[in-house]
Amino acid sequence: MPLDIPSVTPSEEERLAELGISQTLDRSMSGRQNFAVSFTIISILSGCLTMYGFGMNTGGPALIMWGWVLVGLMTLFVGLAMAEVCSSYPTSAGLYFWAHKLAPHKSAPAWAWFTGWFNTLGQVAVTAGIDFGAASFLNAYLNLQFGYTATPGHAITLFGLILLLHAVVNTFRVRVVGFFNTVSVWWHLVGVVVIVGALLAVPDKHQSPKFVFTEFVNKTGWGSTVYVALIGLLMAQYTFTGYDASAHMTEETKNASLEGPKGIVRSILVSWAAGLILLFGLTFAIQSYTGALQSQTGVPPAQIFMDALGASTGKLMLLIVIGAQLFCGMASVTANSRMIYAFSRDGALPFSTVWHKLHPGSRTPTNAVWLAAGAAFALGLPYLFNTTAYAAVTSIATIGLYIAYVIPTLLRLRQGEDFRRGPWHLGRWSKPVGVIAVMWVALITVLFMLPPSHPVTVETFNYAPLAVGAALAFAGTWWLVSARKWFLNPHHPRNTTPLSPASERATR
Repeated sequence: MPLDIPSVTPSEEERLAELGISQTLDRSMSGRQNFAVSFTIISILSGCLTMYGFGMNTGGPALIMWGWVLVGLMTLFVGLAMAEVCSSYPTSAGLYFWAHKLAPHKSAPAWAWFTGWFNTLGQVAVTAGIDFGAASFLNAYLNLQFGYTATPGHAITLFGLILLLHAVVNTFRVRVVGFFNTVSVWWHLVGVVVIVGALLAVPDKHQSPKFVFTEFVNKTGWGSTVYVALIGLLMAQYTFTGYDASAHMTEETKNASLEGPKGIVRSILVSWAAGLILLFGLTFAIQSYTGALQSQTGVPPAQIFMDALGASTGKLMLLIVIGAQLFCGMASVTANSRMIYAFSRDGALPFSTVWHKLHPGSRTPTNAVWLAAGAAFALGLPYLFNTTAYAAVTSIATIGLYIAYVIPTLLRLRQGEDFRRGPWHLGRWSKPVGVIAVMWVALITVLFMLPPSHPVTVETFNYAPLAVGAALAFAGTWWLVSARKWFLNPHHPRNTTPLSPASERATR
């Protein structure tokens, strides 16, 4: 029998029961807190600024600004399509569960299996990308303040400590995480106002609007302007990741069939607007383009702050950014752990029985939290010998997540009018929105597999295809050898024990 949780309304519990899932997580998050999780993970003060140096080399101001506008629009299409499915299936399993429900009956477990693996890979990579970015900015601050030089070894050390912090915070009840995420929303919005206000008001010299919107810079080594412009979209597209967190938190959100979809869409819209303002303010205030790229801090935005605002104020702006990035990483570990918890609940990860255990006091998946942090740390280690490793991690995150994002949309399109809509839906716009979303994801999946720098060497190689290929090969082999016989199959002996989630769903 489901646990007697007073914060759960009968309709929410009944909807989960219809989907074959018992309410075990603590449903205490409000719709505002659900939005806050996705908005915090998108984190314009994390994604935009940690990838800003990449953007300066790969297309420059023109791609930074117009790429943000284009990618934000396309991301909105992807998010709208996801939100409609989320309303129908409000469960922490999210994307892979949606794929299972939407796919043809015989092939449904396979669709769910690979969607789940892409989502898991993307979640781990986005956590790595966020916290590594935070480590880079923290290293820049410590270098300026205490002479702690920006080296790969120092960055990895800080990276590990930040992941440790985020794992510890996520071992507490979800109410604690929800509170921090609410604070994070205001931190981001006020932070953008403070940073942009200072960059507009303080410097005596600014770049011209023509420079901000039309200056194209290519320092990649590639000769094709079109190629450079296309791969330069990674800066914006990587930032617009993680909003599936609203779906993964639906089993902990009140009125989830409405608030989950709203969280996805609102987080994209608010981030799109605030990010454009932030990027304009930062680019407008560049004092020395070359100086920012060659900064000893290793972080071009830090140098832009210092040049435009002076040492003391520049460091203060840097602290605002670091705070936002720490909030972002914390929320990413939260969402990642819920995905791991749900996927292992169906036996889809090695040692699944370990990862889907809940802490008896906090009712949070603490083992999954530590797996999320540890896997993210492992993914960031190649930075010790590969100078473009961060770009590769962001590529892995973007590719893994967006493939997982769009598979349910593709399956929903195939269902047509047979799709059972939830209370939040797109009506007659479902098909055109879904088609645009699928086409966009197909394009960026190819783009972000490509090498960002020329010549291609061990130091500049984009290892995203290898990481994605290795994960796909592992998942594919496991599927063929074993998982196809039992994954989401309630009749298999492995799923008939009293404690088996699959068995529990089968008996409903």
